[in-house]
This record gives sequence, structure tokens and C-alpha cells, in this order.
Amino acid sequence: MEGNKHFLVGIFNDQDILLKAVKKIRSEGVKIHEVYTPYPVHHLEDALGYSRSRMPVAAFFFGLTGTILAILMQTLMMGVDWPMNIGGKPFVAIPDFVPITFELTVLLAAYGMGFTFFITRGLGPTAVPTIFDIRMTDDKHVMAIDLAENKKSEDEIKQILSDAKAEEAYRKDFTEEEFSPTFGKYLIDVLTNGVTVSSRKLN
Repeated sequence: MEGNKHFLVGIFNDQDILLKAVKKIRSEGVKIHEVYTPYPVHHLEDALGYSRSRMPVAAFFFGLTGTILAILMQTLMMGVDWPMNIGGKPFVAIPDFVPITFELTVLLAAYGMGFTFFITRGLGPTAVPTIFDIRMTDDKHVMAIDLAENKKSEDEIKQILSDAKAEEAYRKDFTEEEFSPTFGKYLIDVLTNGVTVSSRKLN
């Protein structure tokens, strides 16, 4: 079956070479679809031209929500619903509220950022990975370039990858079903053949 998604895949062994390659390839006017690494590579997002994440904004508002809820909860509990005389201290004692306020602020900020990241990145329980090269989960850095998004020819981009010191550069075609498989089919495939075999089928 003829594939309708066409990519060039570049394999890199070293993160420093990868970072230089990303800058060089982008300077040649080639648009990079994505880069997959087995571990976080610092400054890779800058080299790819990604804009600054707005996650700190989400963290601030989730944390602010936690702070407001904590103060409101303690005020209503200790000052309205069940006021207690503890050593003559005032019912609403803000300094005493600090530990619980801090904990709830951190709790909501952490969980809020986590859920926000998973939702915005499409990493829910039914997400199915697209595997360009199985070695990207081991020890290789994998660069995927969508041929449909670039005006340069396949041979020109291969030459640019070679000049950027890619260890390998090869074409990879996907059918629509392979590129965006349904979760049900992927799950049946994994249960039938195992994770390793299922992943390699996408190579």
C-alpha cells in the first residue's frame, strides 16, 4: 500500500553534534518535523525555534488557586464552622495557616502543571506513539523531516543531513493508518504481538 506520509529520518549519536546539526539544517531553510531523544537535551527547544513555554503561567494560576482555597478553607473551619479557643489565640490566625497554605499551593501547582502538560501534549491514556526509529528509545537521537513541508528535494535534504554529520539518513513512509493508528488497533496489536514487535512494525 502506497504511503501517504513521507519523511527523511536522520540518526545522530552525540547530542552536541545534534544541536549543531539542528541549527545548520534550519539555517539551510529545512523545516524539521520533530527531534526525538532518549533523554532531555538542554537547549534543543531553543535550537528548534520553539517559543517559550507558557507552563509557568499555568503554574502561577494553579498555585494561586491553591493559596485562596487553603486560606478560605481554614478561615471557614476555624473562624466560622468550628471555632476553638486554643491558648487564647484568635480563631483566624493567619500565621498558623501558613504551613497548610504552602502545602496546598504546591499540591495544586504540581498536579495542575502535570495534567495541563498531558492534556496539551495529547499524552492521555489512549495516546499512541509514532515510532520513527526504535533506537530513539535507546541511545540514538532521531530527527524527522516531513518532505511535504519542505520545498527542497529529498536528495538535497539528504545531502544537508550528511553535511551535518548524521550517521544515517533514510526515507520512511507511513500510511495514514500507520501514522495515526487508533488506540483499539494498537492495543490489540500490542496484546497479540508484544510491545517490542508492535513498535518495530512501525519501523
